[in-house]
Amino acid sequence: MTNLVQNLEQCWYISPPWSQQIPPLLVSLLERVYVKSAKAFGYCTGVEWSERGWKYEIFACNTNITVLGGELIGTGNLQPNTKEKPVFRLGELVEFRFHGDGPPIRIVQGIQLINDAWFYSVEWMSPSISEKGNEVFTSKDSIARVTDYDLERVRL
Repeated sequence: MTNLVQNLEQCWYISPPWSQQIPPLLVSLLERVYVKSAKAFGYCTGVEWSERGWKYEIFACNTNITVLGGELIGTGNLQPNTKEKPVFRLGELVEFRFHGDGPPIRIVQGIQLINDAWFYSVEWMSPSISEKGNEVFTSKDSIARVTDYDLERVRL
């Protein structure tokens, strides 16, 4: 007999939260953008999936601004002197080295440049089910930001 809870948990980690097809990004990582609400130009230094769609992290006016796509106007220009590109891409299946008791395979749900290093958002904690089984609880802290050292490419 198979362990249904373990199978469900494994499916949870590799099921894209955006449904089947990954929605296109409005702007590219490191693209120069205009943030309407801040009335300022900056560079896209990160993107992460949220319940409302892609959230963009913009470095403008010496601070980070987090906005949804409707607040941005892309210029098509990439930041000069761009360092290394991210090792993994959005939606890619990866093996999380520090997965604890759960299954190791995860899906990359975000990428962010912090202090000239790329970090990747993966879900590290599966949801909880109520004792009656009629509610599913997820935590806002279920996403971990990890480096490429913490992840390995899944070979299919």
